[in-house]
Amino acid sequence: MIEFVLNGRPQKLDQVDPNLSILEWLRTKMRLTGTKEGCASGDCGACTVIIGTPDQSGKFQHEAVNSCISLIGSLHGKQLITIEAFRQEPGHPVQQTMMEQHGAQCGFCTPGIVMSLVALHASGQPDASSERAILEALSGNLCRCTGYRPIVAAGREALVQAWSPDDETHPAACLVQEKRALEATLSTGVGLSLPDGPRYDAPQTLDELRKLRGRFPEARLIAGGTDLALEITQQLKTLEHMISVERIPELSGCRVEGDELVIGAATTYRRFHRPISDRWPAFDGMLSRLGSLQIRNRGTVGGNIGNASPIGDMPPPLIALGATLVLDGPDGERRLPLEAFFLGYRKTDLQPGEFIHSVRVPMAQPGQRLFIYKVSKRLDDDISAVLGAFQLTLDGNEVVACRLAFGGMAATPARALAAETALCGQPWTEASVARAIAALASDFQPLSDVRASAGYRLQVAGNLLRRALLASDPRHNDEPMLVTDYA
Repeated sequence: MIEFVLNGRPQKLDQVDPNLSILEWLRTKMRLTGTKEGCASGDCGACTVIIGTPDQSGKFQHEAVNSCISLIGSLHGKQLITIEAFRQEPGHPVQQTMMEQHGAQCGFCTPGIVMSLVALHASGQPDASSERAILEALSGNLCRCTGYRPIVAAGREALVQAWSPDDETHPAACLVQEKRALEATLSTGVGLSLPDGPRYDAPQTLDELRKLRGRFPEARLIAGGTDLALEITQQLKTLEHMISVERIPELSGCRVEGDELVIGAATTYRRFHRPISDRWPAFDGMLSRLGSLQIRNRGTVGGNIGNASPIGDMPPPLIALGATLVLDGPDGERRLPLEAFFLGYRKTDLQPGEFIHSVRVPMAQPGQRLFIYKVSKRLDDDISAVLGAFQLTLDGNEVVACRLAFGGMAATPARALAAETALCGQPWTEASVARAIAALASDFQPLSDVRASAGYRLQVAGNLLRRALLASDPRHNDEPMLVTDYA
């Protein structure tokens, strides 16, 4: 059984198919049809809802998420807020300004856009009304009527209207709940199942997780579900058994241990964005382009590593930094270099009963620099064609050490070992970089697919290395990201 609050009303669910998405439950079971389905893959944002998760102080942290790829079991102990929460007059300020600024055209995408802006309004961040914050909030909302100018104007006007959590008459008052109402639901593990059908377990402790993994090694692990849920919505699969890891305290959050930043496997991109970017600033631009804000609010570092995609955005920069992966299981913890975790296309070194516990990222040392460049067809909410991540240790103008890692160039995220050999011990100059670029042909034989041809990938990989050289020159702007459009 799971318990949560929907638009201020307590809900209890039992004997529900755990493959059910929040979107499908809202529309077919609750007849709350304001939330729309546009893509069923987390790309268009028409299904955006707000999830409130209580923190240790008792306050709820509200985030916009894609309900089409969020499963119903993930709601336990949380708030679910839909557009219907604001249907009483006078409505939310975002709704009012959307009308005044003519921000709605056909209207299909409008509920999701409103919810994204309401979540930004509720965040309380000091720059919420800035264009940068508004565009980030809307990065996962597709308006096919191309009405972005009035939508941004509506957001800017609405987000300057402050409100107090103590004002129970404000339309946003439904965003405030006492943690006490849900406290009992947070104390034990929960689950959903159908008689002789699919099963969903959500253990609360590391020991419970170990036992479940030991008993059911074939069960699928799920955290944010932004990738796994696509098997249900796009491939129409039924997942027979899922084990959620998002309620395990040891798997969430970031901490510093010695000279390493330790990131729990169930930590979302949004949660580790600032801790890792403060230490390695190149991550800031890359994480701002990883999926959309809705995806970053749910997707996790462990999920991005565990699905072993050759075009996952996190592995290449973590490999470039020499990150260590911590695995846990029936025989206890073991550690291995992240690059050794990937054995082949979608194949990993994860043993039966094991799970990813955390990733340990070395701190920056004197002389070290990190460059991360993502190339994709569009700026926001897109998958990489090529992602290059380069860690260089420079002594004056000499490259004394380097780690060059790429995604999209092989069956796994991988280092360019021949290019590293060509560069190490050489001056950081155009001639040395040209030799390293030539060596890339020995490192990779990329494939052609819908995102890029093999020739394009090989050429752009070299160009990214050359870009790092140019960015090192004080005469050039050291921009953290590169955007490339191609046919």
